[in-house]
Amino acid sequence: MSKENIYVERRPDGNYAVERPGAIRASAIEPTQWQAIQRAKEIAPNIRPDIERVRHTNRGKPDQWRKE
Repeated sequence: MSKENIYVERRPDGNYAVERPGAIRASAIEPTQWQAIQRAKEIAPNIRPDIERVRHTNRGKPDQWRKE
């Protein structure tokens, strides 16, 4: 994984974590996916965050990623 990525991922408690690859701790924890995306953009303004799907769609499964 590249250090030039940043991820928004849902946690078991329902909050959303903003994380870099290989990090021990999340860079930020937010209560909503939208807030986590905004925080990821603040942390890494030149990188489009990868966002975990949290709902089923006809084009993907929840364990897949999409670009913001």
